[in-house]
Order: sequence, then C-alpha cells, then structure tokens
Amino acid sequence: MLNEIYDYAKEHMDKSIDAMKRDFATLRTGKVTTTIVDNIKVDYYGTPTPLNQVGNVIATDATTISITPWEKSLLGDIEHAIQQANIGVNPNNDGDFIKLFFPPMTVEQRQEIVKQAKAMAEKAKVAVRNVRKDANDKVKKLEKDKEVSEDDGKRAHDQVQKITDEHIAKIDEVLAAKEADILKV
Repeated sequence: MLNEIYDYAKEHMDKSIDAMKRDFATLRTGKVTTTIVDNIKVDYYGTPTPLNQVGNVIATDATTISITPWEKSLLGDIEHAIQQANIGVNPNNDGDFIKLFFPPMTVEQRQEIVKQAKAMAEKAKVAVRNVRKDANDKVKKLEKDKEVSEDDGKRAHDQVQKITDEHIAKIDEVLAAKEADILKV
C-alpha cells in the first residue's frame, strides 16, 4: 500500500519535471531552435493547429528559422499567428515561405529569459510540493483507517519527503544547466 503511494509520488513528480523541460524547450538560447515556435497555433480552417502541422519548420542556421507551409493560402494566417505569439521577431513573407531572423541576444534579453526559466522551475517545484501533499494525505488516511501503524506512517512521511527532496534537487540541476546554456555567448 505504501509502495503504491511512493510510486504515485515519483511518477507525478517526474511528470512535473518533464513538463518543466518542455517549457524550457520553448525558451531561446544563443542558438535558435524550432522549439521556439512549438506553442504557436495557426487558424487552419477554424481550428487552432500547431505551426509544425501546417508547414515545414526548420532552423536554417544559428539565427534563422524557415517555415514553408503545405498550402500557400496559409502564408497570411501563419504570419498573423507568429505576430500574435510575440516571440520577438517579425516574420518575413516572400510569397513562398516565411523566414524569421533572430538578432543576437543582448545581455538584458538573456537575463530576462533566465528569469522566465526560474519562474518555470518554481512552477515545477510547486507542482512537486502539491504531489507531496497528496501523498502525505493518503498516508494520513491509511493511519486514520488503522491500515498502517503510527510508526509506519512516520516512516512513510519521511520517505515521501526524501522523494520530494530528490525531485526538487533535480529541478535545480536542470535549471542550472538551462541557465548556463542561456547565458553562454
């Protein structure tokens, strides 16, 4: 019974870390990646559709992303979606494809992106702590229902805290790596 609670806690805390990593992928570092446009949705015949599902998105070099829509009629919609997304560049439409030219990042921009990364990491820590609370509540319920002894309950709370500490440390580790990546010129 307690092992199920530990597994639940580990699984959900891991999911919080995975979500944070997905969020980190949308942040810009020194080199441009196509993940910057992953959250952009294009109005495709009335349905908000991810940009990479209406065209070919590639990073042609360290500062340029090229988007070639599968239907030329979508060029205007894609251009509008990119402008609405406010990713820091204006799309250049040449009639066949759209290019995004990202200027080199300034120190201020890098520091601003680090702040965003820290906010994402804090959100992940809150999610981990919420999972800890849920797991501890389940242990308390088992104690209350007399399914585990008070000593086992205490050990279970300690184990849940240990799992939580491991995941918080992992979040800090991933954040430090991302921060170094962002600040690297």
